[in-house]
Parts: sequence; structure tokens; C-alpha cells
Amino acid sequence: MIENSKRSAIKAISWRITGTIDTMIISYFITGKIKWAISIGGVEIFTKIFLYFLHERVWDKIKYGRRIPKGEEYNI
Repeated sequence: MIENSKRSAIKAISWRITGTIDTMIISYFITGKIKWAISIGGVEIFTKIFLYFLHERVWDKIKYGRRIPKGEEYNI
């Protein structure tokens, strides 16, 4: 029921790859310059992986919206 740090890190990286591709496409449409789009995507991928990882770890500590599946009450 609780995710470990490694899972959060892998989720952060996979999500950021998706988000960075989106950012690069949008940046290209706005600027019309592929170099700018790659530069913008290259910078934001690292900052947003870090922010997403922290976000995941904070949410892992919050009990809101979680429940223990039936039958697992005694397996903890």
C-alpha cells in the first residue's frame, strides 16, 4: 500500500519524459525554433523530475483517500 522511494523516482522520470516531449512540442510551436525547444525541454526535465519526486514522497505520507483492501487488514 505504501510506495517506496525507488518506485516514486521511476514514476517521476517516466512522467517527466512524457511532459518534456510535450513541452518541447509546445515550445517549438511557440518559438518556431527547434534549438530553443530542445533547450527549454532540457532544462525543465531536471527541475520537474526533482519537484515531482518530492511531491510523490509528500503525498505518500498523507493518508487522505487511502484505504486498506478487504482481507489485508491483518497482513500489515
